[in-house]
Amino acid sequence: MIYNQLANHKLFSKSVNFDLKRIKLALKKLNHPEKKLNNVINFLGSSGKYSTLHSVKCFIEANKQTATTYISPSLKDIKERFWMGHRYLTHQEIKHSIKIIEKLKVKLTIFEVFTIIFIMNASKTNTDYNLIEAGALFAKDSTNVFLFPLAQVVVNINKQHLNFLDKDKKTLDEVVYQKVGFLSNFTKYIFVGKQQPNVLRKIKKCLKRNKSNIIYPNSWKLIKKANEYFYTDKKNKIKLSTKTIHSKGLLENLGHAIKIALDLKISKKIIEKTIPKISFEGRFQYLSRGKIKNKLYKNEKIMIDGAHAEADAKNLANYLKTIKLPKYGIWAMMKNKEPNQFIKHFKGIFKKLITIPIENEQSSMSSKELYQIALKNKFNAEKADNFNVALKKVSSKEKKLLVCFGSLYSCGNILNKN
Repeated sequence: MIYNQLANHKLFSKSVNFDLKRIKLALKKLNHPEKKLNNVINFLGSSGKYSTLHSVKCFIEANKQTATTYISPSLKDIKERFWMGHRYLTHQEIKHSIKIIEKLKVKLTIFEVFTIIFIMNASKTNTDYNLIEAGALFAKDSTNVFLFPLAQVVVNINKQHLNFLDKDKKTLDEVVYQKVGFLSNFTKYIFVGKQQPNVLRKIKKCLKRNKSNIIYPNSWKLIKKANEYFYTDKKNKIKLSTKTIHSKGLLENLGHAIKIALDLKISKKIIEKTIPKISFEGRFQYLSRGKIKNKLYKNEKIMIDGAHAEADAKNLANYLKTIKLPKYGIWAMMKNKEPNQFIKHFKGIFKKLITIPIENEQSSMSSKELYQIALKNKFNAEKADNFNVALKKVSSKEKKLLVCFGSLYSCGNILNKN
């Protein structure tokens, strides 16, 4: 409801428009609340911002400290974007913040409005850290307004955000430059997560003149012994005791967060105790209870994953290959993604693929468009008008795994239904 109000507002734009002038003007009119935030940690990159940020938050809170968090997108409720150390902002607080922003008479994008809502309210809290997830890029992203962040965390960078670049600059080099080339020179740490070798070379080139303390991914390892994973560095070996984090990609994000937590002087003991409690909503998430789960037969399992980039597809496909059950996919996707490249990674994995639109989302691809792409790639496919119809098409007494994937927005709708 709040998002729809903003989308229909004369002053605010739903379109993506990278420019720091607007938000800097708004913050100036608000007397620079961004300067009041303690220990800002920026999280930027293509895949893994949320899972890395959330893990760091869990370690901080287990250390009896507090942190605000700003994430994008929210899954079930807009409130999830704004964690204020002990609670989420209420709808009433969000609406009140919007009224204050309206009075500034500055034309902003909706994402800029969200960023200002977070900064305004976080500036009134007295938390130990402020963890902030960037949008698509970083150079002129509205979260790049902090002059002296404590740390800047670079997660996996891939081709996911090519669509936000100019036609003549749609290259991986430009993606890396836009995300990493504008990091602060005045930050205590720059933590770089696991990357493809060619991407890591590009990152190092961009950071060649950066004067901050840069911690590259060779400072720690994720190792596997038997069926167990361990985080290791020169001083520590930590078992990743988890029943909820299933893929190597997510485990690498957890490992990255462990490195950050250790450098924030959080003890190994606290980290080890916290790992089993960490889970990522909408990421490789099995629905073990709820209305949807209750509709299924006992032999059926259902999982949701917001994978929507090609790198995410590889990660999900590699995990699904380890599952011996027959697998059925329910696929939804936004228009600004690359569905043809994405779905190719699931060849031979799904017994059947059902395509659906994302409910209440104008920028969703239609089930017909996705169906045609699925047929083109030789999938056994059907289309459905919505998730409930898709579920009826695949649910049966056959022992199987149902996989709902392709969009975090779709995952949010499913979680709300559940």
